[in-house]
Amino acid sequence: MESPTPVIVAIDGPSGTGKSSTSKAVAAQLGLSYLDTGAQYRAITWWMVSNGIDIDDPAEIAAAAGKPEIVSGTDPQGPTITVDGVDVAGPIRTQEVTSKVSAVSAVSEVRARITELQRSIAASAEQGIVVEGRDIGTTVLPDADLKIFLTASPEARAARRSGELKGSDVHTTREALIKRDAADSSRKTSPLAKAGDAVEVDTTELTLAQVIECVVTLVEEKRAGK
Repeated sequence: MESPTPVIVAIDGPSGTGKSSTSKAVAAQLGLSYLDTGAQYRAITWWMVSNGIDIDDPAEIAAAAGKPEIVSGTDPQGPTITVDGVDVAGPIRTQEVTSKVSAVSAVSEVRARITELQRSIAASAEQGIVVEGRDIGTTVLPDADLKIFLTASPEARAARRSGELKGSDVHTTREALIKRDAADSSRKTSPLAKAGDAVEVDTTELTLAQVIECVVTLVEEKRAGK
């Protein structure tokens, strides 16, 4: 039996739409590599914070953008991320990093550096890869075989995200998500946007299992050349 055709899948959308859970599960089910691009932006933000870079100074961020070595493991069953050899999978999820990642990722030198990294990882994925983020279908991999844009209502997204951040207030989480969306959608370099040829999937009323099933079907149809 010949192996399936390698396929590059771009999954974009704002926080709380189920991007990470869906992308990991789809990649695992179909034998593809997986890349969480948001983790890379969190990793470079963590490095900036840890090294005393002034997050309010884009010039200082730009000057430091090339310094950290960021390595992403692409196994969907256990994705890893290190900065200068240090495992940062836990530290990059702190509230401090979350509150600063939009400012760091808005700097064009940071985006250029991380985009180059993402493209090289996608190009070297022999079986194909699921890449999730905010500008994958529009900027990072505009020639991806399949582009999917996940959406959900702010209320649904806040409920999911506050469930992830145990004990956090849904209203506060909703306000933070809306603020993050506005920052990501309005930045000059590679804003959060749906690619013209992306398939939009509204996850508001769907269970995670239903979203995964929907995306797996889309990928299989693409592989079959439908």
